[in-house]
Amino acid sequence: MARKNKTVDLDRENGIAPGIIVKTKKRLVVASGRSHPELAAQVAESVGTELVPTEYRTFASGELLTRFEVSIRGCDVFLIQSFGPPVNEWLMELLIMLDAAKRASAKRITVVAPYYPYSRQDKKGRGREPISARLVADLIKTAGADRIMSVDLHAAQIQGFFDGPVDHLFAKPVLLDYFERTLSAEDREKLTVVSPDTGRVRVADQWSDSLDAPLAIIHKRRDPNVANQVTVAEIVGRVRGRVCLLVDDMIDTGGTIVKAAQALKANGAERVIVAATHAVFSDPASERLQDSAIDEVVVTDTIPLSEEKRFPTLTVLPIAPLLARAIHEVFEDGSVTSMFNGEA
Repeated sequence: MARKNKTVDLDRENGIAPGIIVKTKKRLVVASGRSHPELAAQVAESVGTELVPTEYRTFASGELLTRFEVSIRGCDVFLIQSFGPPVNEWLMELLIMLDAAKRASAKRITVVAPYYPYSRQDKKGRGREPISARLVADLIKTAGADRIMSVDLHAAQIQGFFDGPVDHLFAKPVLLDYFERTLSAEDREKLTVVSPDTGRVRVADQWSDSLDAPLAIIHKRRDPNVANQVTVAEIVGRVRGRVCLLVDDMIDTGGTIVKAAQALKANGAERVIVAATHAVFSDPASERLQDSAIDEVVVTDTIPLSEEKRFPTLTVLPIAPLLARAIHEVFEDGSVTSMFNGEA
């Protein structure tokens, strides 16, 4: 008579008898590179665990080494690495950590990259240009990642660059909660959501629906041969006497946002508030964003911001609770889409 299979807990000290199905207990592990240790620690705390002790070395030649100081065999590893400067060093460190985790027999590895590197190089703008966002996805996959989690990708098509699941998270709930708490009833009556360019209209339209506010669009022109330089052409929509909320996915040097704010004020806007997910803040962004045309700048901490890059009108919101909830959903085989009312 054939022996019936039965489920038992895994006993590390005993062998596995023939015909027995082994049921292993899932283990969640949160690890981090050195790019944003404060965020990683906050995420681990929100998940209810601690960061895996990890050794990091940078040799005199500039080569990197990482080593997990405890066993992660059979674990569900969430590896957090954001990508502020120096981006290339943090990318290389991530790849090395992925290789270490794969060789340490991790069961599944999810890269948590709050800000995806090279996300603006998502297509060929001119002949003989690379598609670096795809290259990054290939590198991450080859190094050993099973899954990627990121916040507000610059282009949604990047989800298709990775050969595996991509959890595209949105910071809008975090930012919206702040404005719902801080905007007065009078400001809400005067509110207009503004897209800084035609490429962000869909996102701005979603904000417009959420805040029950009208939408305006700034049409800009960019010289493809000159980086970080924008000319504002015209404003479509009513902004005179309005509280204008400029929404974008990132602020790099600040040139686009400042020129947009100046154009809004020149067209009669009462106040201009800027909301963005990723505070890249390459120089001279911090100086530019203190322009009198901008009344407040609200960002999240997907990228670490040093004290010298902060200024009185800047508000930085924590993204860790959002990442922690998404990690929980993935670990428990739940629904990440449910976090965003089906928008993800």
